[in-house]
Amino acid sequence: MSFLILQQKINSKKNPTVMGLDPKLEFIPKHIADEVINKFGKTKKAAGEALFLFNKGLIDACCDLIPAIKPQSAYYEMYGLDGIEALYKTVEYAKSKDLYVILDGKRNDIGATAEAYSSAYLGEADIFGEKQKILDADCLTVNAYLGIDGVKPFIDNCVKFDKSIFVLVKTSNKSSGDFQDIIVGGRPFYEKVAGKVMEWGSIDNIGVVIGATYPQQLADLRKMMPNTFFLVPGFGAQGGAANDVKPAFDENGGGALINSSRAIMCAWVKQNDGENFGKYAREEVIRMRDAIMEVI
Repeated sequence: MSFLILQQKINSKKNPTVMGLDPKLEFIPKHIADEVINKFGKTKKAAGEALFLFNKGLIDACCDLIPAIKPQSAYYEMYGLDGIEALYKTVEYAKSKDLYVILDGKRNDIGATAEAYSSAYLGEADIFGEKQKILDADCLTVNAYLGIDGVKPFIDNCVKFDKSIFVLVKTSNKSSGDFQDIIVGGRPFYEKVAGKVMEWGSIDNIGVVIGATYPQQLADLRKMMPNTFFLVPGFGAQGGAANDVKPAFDENGGGALINSSRAIMCAWVKQNDGENFGKYAREEVIRMRDAIMEVI
């Protein structure tokens, strides 16, 4: 059911895009930085507060336009416990605005370790005999390199708690072909991974990550996976454009979510107007939405 919920949110907003929230302190407008430094000094606490205030402003500016957010956990972990607290607060705030939350953690391990990751992000942890939700994202990105041992605990919690995962198949980075394009049995390795994903479970809960920077592979994989939900990073700052992501959508114009992070978060930089960062983020969301909707 989880991807059905996501598609419903996309349909209601008429916008198949997700705002990536990958903040660094250099992206934070000066007035927010000054506020937290005055209050907490140049500390990790100030960094965490800055991340959350920036994210909150972006969500407030765009929540009526977008169906989802996608925070990348590394940008919070780099600031320690206070950064991780900002991630948790961001997830809670986004859910209070009825946004679908995709945690971009690219987690992977085997056995009990994979179960622990899954409990933290999608399921529940046992706290002295009581089951409690921890981060409670709607969805998590997962690396399948270790095989089904590293994915099944996430799938199990998807079924149990009506969550979803996006499995990395063909990523948007320049060196992705070092491994993903290796020919195995007459087919590129990423197609082998895609084939395994289709074997593993329900299309309602298991999607794939395929980068906008490789439009031909995107088209090929859509033919191979006509009913699978696609998460497509690489739009905007990484070079992907509307025509590049067009092949991601299914025959009904659905089944895909296009991500942009820096182009939205840092839209204010071009205008040198940090006081109105939300306004410029909103304008970028509308520009991106209109460009994509025009081609699909």
